[in-house]
Amino acid sequence: MIEQNLILILVALPFFAALINATLNVSAHRAAAWSSGLSLGAGLLILLALMPPLTEQGILRSVVQWVPSVRLNLSFRLDWFSWSFTFLVLFIGILVVVYARFYLDKTDPVPRFYSFLMAFTGAMVGVLTSGNILMLVVFWELTSLTSFLLIGYWYQNQSARDGARMALVVTGSGGLCLLVGMLVIGQIVGSYDLDRVLGSGALITSHPLYPVALVLFLLGAFTKSAQFPFHFWLPGAMAAPTPVSSFLHSATMVKAGVFLLIRFQPALGGTDLWFWLVCGTGMATLTIGAVIGLFRHDLKGLLAYSTISHLGLITALAGMGSPLAIAAAVFHIANHAIFKASLFMMAGIVDHETGTRDMRRLSGLRRLMPVTAVLAILGSAAMAGVPLLSGFLSKEMFLAETLAGYDDSLFDQALPVIATVASLFSAAYSLRLVHAVFFGPEATDLPKTPHEPPHWMRLPVELLVCLSVLIGVIPALTIEPWVNLAAGSIIGPAFEGVHIAIWHGFNTALLMSVIALGGGAALYLLTAKAIEAGPEGPPLLHRLRAQKIYERILLEGTWKIPRLVYQSIGTERLQPQIRMLMLMAVIAGLYSLWGVLQFSPVPRMHDMNPAFALMWVVGAACAAGAAVQAKYHRFAAVILLGGAGLVTCVTFAWLSAPDLAVTQLLVEIVTTVLLLLGLRWLPKRNEEIPEDKEVQAKARRLRDFIIAAFAGLGLALISYALMTRPLIPNIGDWFLRNAYYEGGGTNTVNVILVDFRAFDTFGEITVLAIVGLTVYALLRRFRPAPESAVLPAQQGPFVAEALKDYLTIPALIMRWMFPVLMLVAAYFFFRGHDLPGGGFSAGVTMAIAFLLQYIAHNVRWVESRLVVLPIRWMGFGLLIAGAAGVGAWLFGYPFLTAHARYIDVPLIGKVPAASAMIFDTGVFALVMGATVLMLIAIAHQSLRSARRREQTGEAEKDTNARKEIV
Repeated sequence: MIEQNLILILVALPFFAALINATLNVSAHRAAAWSSGLSLGAGLLILLALMPPLTEQGILRSVVQWVPSVRLNLSFRLDWFSWSFTFLVLFIGILVVVYARFYLDKTDPVPRFYSFLMAFTGAMVGVLTSGNILMLVVFWELTSLTSFLLIGYWYQNQSARDGARMALVVTGSGGLCLLVGMLVIGQIVGSYDLDRVLGSGALITSHPLYPVALVLFLLGAFTKSAQFPFHFWLPGAMAAPTPVSSFLHSATMVKAGVFLLIRFQPALGGTDLWFWLVCGTGMATLTIGAVIGLFRHDLKGLLAYSTISHLGLITALAGMGSPLAIAAAVFHIANHAIFKASLFMMAGIVDHETGTRDMRRLSGLRRLMPVTAVLAILGSAAMAGVPLLSGFLSKEMFLAETLAGYDDSLFDQALPVIATVASLFSAAYSLRLVHAVFFGPEATDLPKTPHEPPHWMRLPVELLVCLSVLIGVIPALTIEPWVNLAAGSIIGPAFEGVHIAIWHGFNTALLMSVIALGGGAALYLLTAKAIEAGPEGPPLLHRLRAQKIYERILLEGTWKIPRLVYQSIGTERLQPQIRMLMLMAVIAGLYSLWGVLQFSPVPRMHDMNPAFALMWVVGAACAAGAAVQAKYHRFAAVILLGGAGLVTCVTFAWLSAPDLAVTQLLVEIVTTVLLLLGLRWLPKRNEEIPEDKEVQAKARRLRDFIIAAFAGLGLALISYALMTRPLIPNIGDWFLRNAYYEGGGTNTVNVILVDFRAFDTFGEITVLAIVGLTVYALLRRFRPAPESAVLPAQQGPFVAEALKDYLTIPALIMRWMFPVLMLVAAYFFFRGHDLPGGGFSAGVTMAIAFLLQYIAHNVRWVESRLVVLPIRWMGFGLLIAGAAGVGAWLFGYPFLTAHARYIDVPLIGKVPAASAMIFDTGVFALVMGATVLMLIAIAHQSLRSARRREQTGEAEKDTNARKEIV
């Protein structure tokens, strides 16, 4: 049990740190760094604590029930592969936190940066530890969203916004493909549990839908890991701060794709299709990235394309799929994370201390930054695959695997040649990085005078380089055990292990390494001057850029083509849009019911009551009158709408639905008053529009009337057909039988809302919160027409003074009603589980109490006496409702599970109590807050208008004064 809790804490810790950082003051740089570092350090300690049980059991699982009826649970799974990857993420994350503390400027909103960074780390840990493939996709898309925030952290830069948007579009689209692929795989296997999927390789690969599932799966993995032809988004992401680049492009985001390929290789691999698609894409990316990287002049751009190239290497190994290839892929994931993180940090140091990343301007920095130069040389040597460094060992294993032979095809035979050529270019761009930046004559036109960075900023680079050297010198003691454990958890018991040593004798792989290193050095020495003077990109191909192709496709697909379609069939007017929606609804209804719904004679269960029929005639007349009066007489239309709503309310009560009747009445009061307040600020319409009398306008109105009448009549007929038939057993019967015994309440409607379907209610109040905030934001920016800003004729100076006297008694009564309505709200709230009422009704009632005060007095009078803070009410309401759901987890039950029992209250006795009341409290707070927020947004328009009238009056006085002077 403790292992399960530790895994949950491991996943939750980064999100908790993100929440803490988001609440810190913008100047709390040190506090944000400490909270982030401590959460990651605690995660490492948890991983170390899980080692003994993981060694004993092989796989650790933690399951939290979510929706057990449909087998959808929060499932986490930890084996040695995910353990090693998570350890790598957290370890490098701590170094990035330390590095960022000294890299970011004092004027930057550092807590926000750390909040995004921790949220991204949590999403990445979720990807690595997910035990359910659908939950994996959720965390997968969360990494795309949080990386968008990180890449666009410096949002004031156009390049950062473009890079963030590009990364989100590409990886987010790939995530949608991955989702569909996972759904297909789940249907093939019959389960979304990761263990069952990984153990069903033969079933998946033999299924007719295997090619479809594989292509969708690979689109998700390739877009995330920047594989050709989706590689272009990664260089654009270099506009992010260097700590982001060193984290996302070394151990986290781009590695998620190759993690997925290696993780699912036992289930999806082992076929010719897998080999050709995965290995072919990997080798193409390896070569293209290496070639382009050599010709990039931006230091981070070179490292970005080298990242693309090395990701292609890992992808190719996953495509080969042999046990040694999987071990080599796992090994190179760790190696690349170590030396690439150090090189990105080094690039950030150079940029931070010199003011530029252009290698054509950088030169001779070894004299001014000797320690940084040594670190860069060692990191670049590891990237090139120089002996006695970590990169040499995993690249040797890769070269050996290209010689192994797989299907004896021409591509299979060409693998060693492609690998050698790509390694040659890798050595060339590594040499260029070192030589162009740190050797040669000392640069003279740099924006800043170069010097060594602060010790703590350089310390993460030193640790990573030392680790790279240690792995390269003593691999058997440092990395070999972890590689074997991780690879064994992927391949299974059949894996015999791999021995990683510095020297394996003279063999073909060593010869390929020598050719690559020597050829790379020669290539750079021969082309150094030409590269320096040439454009940014390979000769003849520098004009062909995937990023420009993407931007052209995006422009055509999201702007030009939609604009053409819009110009052909679209309109900005609301009425044609509603007309189209109504026609589509009518057509859909006719299509689905044609030949199915029959109006056969049925026995009448009740006689028609004349009073009920007369009431509906009145309601229909109100609705029709509202439609007729809406254009020129808005006030009358709103009143008539209220009449139709009141008829609906009475209908609910007549048909024994008191809960609906109470809710309808309260909502009708609030919406009618809010609409009346809103009408005050709409432009006046005193004269008829001449065009309304033309034949074309009358024909349009007749057409709209026919459509509306047809839709209304159709809905009425369907309702009549259903309501006059005998009842059949349905889900409502189950709710009626179990409301008291399962939910602890006799008010079935309320029990459904806060217990049986509480998750739906939670989503609905979340939407209500979003709507409330949106209305508030829009009305804050709303400025009424000048003709609406002046006082209406009905509120002239004399009338306004008279109204103060006329409203004295009503205002006093409405003021007295405030505590009365508070009691009514409490009454509705506490009786809601057994009698009509509940949190929603209580919240609306409480909002009406505030509404009356705003009607009786002016805004300043109310807000000087009542501190409402509706946004806080909304926030606390949402938190309380969420906490009520999370609290069920503490007792081992699914989210939002409620509990009811009788409790003894002194002097009263036994009274019913349900935990759903906590959830209902959140509903009450949010509904009240959202309604009052919209009321305040409308009411504050009067303050703005008064201020505008004062400014206009002062301006007129100044103008008159000038005229008198003249």
